[in-house]
Amino acid sequence: MKKLPSLSLSALLLSLAFGGTANATSEGQATDAIAPELATGSVMRKSVKGEQWMVASANPHASKAGEQMLLAGGNAIDAMVAVQTVLGLVEPQSSGIGGGALLVFWDEQKQALTTYDGRETAPLDATPSLFLDDNGQPLKFYDAVVGGLSVGTPGTMRLMHDTHAKLGNLSWRKVLAPAIALAESGFEVSPRLAALIEGDADRLRRYPSTYRYFFDDTGNPLNVGDRLVNQEYANTLKLVAEDIDNFYEGDIADDIVATVQNAAGNPGILSKKDLANYRVIERNPVCAPYHQYKICGMGPPTSGGITVGQILGILSNYPMKTLGKDNPESWRLIGDASRLAFADRGRYIADSDFVPVPTEGLLSPEYLKTRADLISGDAALDNAAPGKPVFTHARVAPEWADDQSIELPSTSHFSIVDKEGNVVSITTTIENGFGSRLMTRGFLLNNELTDFSFATHKDGMLIANRVEPGKRPRSSMAPTIVMRDGKPYMAVGSPGGSRIIGYVAKTLVAHLDWGLDVQSAIDLPHLVNRFGTYDVEAGTDAESFKPALEEMGFEVNIRDLTSGIHGIVIDSGTLEGGADPRREGLVTAQ
Repeated sequence: MKKLPSLSLSALLLSLAFGGTANATSEGQATDAIAPELATGSVMRKSVKGEQWMVASANPHASKAGEQMLLAGGNAIDAMVAVQTVLGLVEPQSSGIGGGALLVFWDEQKQALTTYDGRETAPLDATPSLFLDDNGQPLKFYDAVVGGLSVGTPGTMRLMHDTHAKLGNLSWRKVLAPAIALAESGFEVSPRLAALIEGDADRLRRYPSTYRYFFDDTGNPLNVGDRLVNQEYANTLKLVAEDIDNFYEGDIADDIVATVQNAAGNPGILSKKDLANYRVIERNPVCAPYHQYKICGMGPPTSGGITVGQILGILSNYPMKTLGKDNPESWRLIGDASRLAFADRGRYIADSDFVPVPTEGLLSPEYLKTRADLISGDAALDNAAPGKPVFTHARVAPEWADDQSIELPSTSHFSIVDKEGNVVSITTTIENGFGSRLMTRGFLLNNELTDFSFATHKDGMLIANRVEPGKRPRSSMAPTIVMRDGKPYMAVGSPGGSRIIGYVAKTLVAHLDWGLDVQSAIDLPHLVNRFGTYDVEAGTDAESFKPALEEMGFEVNIRDLTSGIHGIVIDSGTLEGGADPRREGLVTAQ
């Protein structure tokens, strides 16, 4: 890996890397370059319109890579691979081939909606005491995160490969080519990446390969505009282009395991058998009715689909459209609906291959009506406790203790619609920013195992989301496809740790109830309540709700809420897309 002197991206380089085509972008203009202001996330955006295809992702380089695949005759899955592998290069703090991903996919030819689970797995040698200290107490979060202990078996590359082999149009080599080209030619460090490197400098300095990549020759964090070349990443992708087994069983696997097991100060237990045994799981989507729509997403091991569905199911009992976005009462209802859903989430949701999860019971309209009745007053709930959903399993319903995991924001989301009508909604992550801070072969490794509860039990009862060998940690990722009349109407999702659920729910209410276009719904300031404290987005009009919310009984915290929502609406033969101005994304379309 090599840093070159700061250079502007020339039109020639862009033409070589991205195809140099003119299409609509998030400013609604024709362009054959990446406008510098778009990379800062600082401009006012308008929804982008298209008729044939659309890509909405968190970075201009990634969106243009997806565009290149679609213009070359590829479909949404081909574009997905190109977008993901470029994202892993240009925003390595958020996602990459060292992490995991969850995909919701509409197959236009089959007229079918399905989901693919590429979530990381716990090593087969994991024990219940993995995150306990010598006294049997849970480790501090960052004591567990930084190093090898937190690394789960990466699933993203297997998800990309297996879905492409089944559904893609273009060759495997071709869909990896944009990321390889960009890694070799280099890209300019964006303001967001530079700020995140500086903010995490102490942890990034701990391991030599990570230090060499993110710091210059004088030991300073990379600056905005520094040109970053990653030949090791290019070489990795070239090996994967030859054979996916090079990643999961060959030399790359050897280096992943060695990096994890030899991490100074905090070695992990990931082994070659974990990589060789990893499998992507195709699962049925989880869908919840909302007005004339079905809100469809991923089921366990993520809590995203169920919890978003619960929030909207509770709200369906109230006149959200009439109340409107400027009414504090709307936000009281949203806040307490979220608290109730999160209470259920904390007790009941974990990897359903290991524990029974009452998915049907949690989403039952009858159950959600009883939950909605709890917020029928005019004040904040004194206590949001888990309910008693019906279990429909053959297994006896257990008494679980509440989860104690910590899920910090990072991650990325992108949405794609191709000209055939296939739809991709995918959320992808290495968990905490820069993951475990371990780097090998040009990519960072995840810290996904810290999404498990560090404690295994509480008050004599087991915690559903405890560590077990081969288990997938619970997530909040909520890639969503909204269905209307049996067809996809909207694809949306966001990064943001456990606040993902609130970001997605807000965007859906803003569009489906309040009639905001997709960009305006994304832009709408965030108010998120998970566990009692109402987080209100700093520097926005939402701060004006603080007195009213406090009068209702909420504790209010004004803070930054940096989502990364990327959505596409499919309506009457047209496409309309939006990119979150809080990040550096781009919508491109034709």
